[in-house]
Amino acid sequence: MEEIEKKFKCPYCLEKISMILDLSENGTQTYIEDCEVCCRPILVTFSVEGYRLIGFDRQRSS
Repeated sequence: MEEIEKKFKCPYCLEKISMILDLSENGTQTYIEDCEVCCRPILVTFSVEGYRLIGFDRQRSS
């Protein structure tokens, strides 16, 4: 399994947080993960091609 740590700012509290992303499946993955600081839900979407992260987005979950 190929994994990377992705660091970014929470769209709610703007604190810098990180998540481990699994790069073993090509394509786009979308899921909801709670912020480790404010515990609010973040909609995470990322794209993988050949074990490489080619796109990443995070936004507030409605």
